[in-house]
This record gives sequence, C-alpha cells and structure tokens, in this order.
Amino acid sequence: MDFKYRWKNGSPPTRDQAAVSDSLLDESQFTNEKDRQMAEEMARKQLDVPTRIPDEDRPVLPHAAIDSIEGEEIQ
Repeated sequence: MDFKYRWKNGSPPTRDQAAVSDSLLDESQFTNEKDRQMAEEMARKQLDVPTRIPDEDRPVLPHAAIDSIEGEEIQ
C-alpha cells in the first residue's frame, strides 16, 4: 500500500519510533495545521499505532495547588 505523503525522515518509522514521535510526516508539505493533523492520524492508522490525543501531554492526576502554607498541612 502506497502512502501519498512524505515521511519525515524519508521512510516510514518503526512502530516503536512512531509511538513516541510527535510528528511522523514532513511538515513542509502542508499548508495548514488541520491538514497536517489529519494526515498524521492517517499515517498512524497505516502503521497501526494509536493516534495522539490533544491532552496526551497533560498528567492524568491533578497536581496539588498548595501542599502547605507556612509549614502547616492543608486538610
């Protein structure tokens, strides 16, 4: 199966590389961000790698706003 977009390094990455990489395709071939994101999703599907979600970089658990005030613990 031929893919119509140019890969970032000239050839398709391995599944392991694709899983940790933010971008699989050469960005210079796209005119807007929406087209690039759609093509990235298609590339990940072709490589059978999960697609990235917008909040993937956010931690799952919220951080405590303030752990202590002047040495006293908040309860």
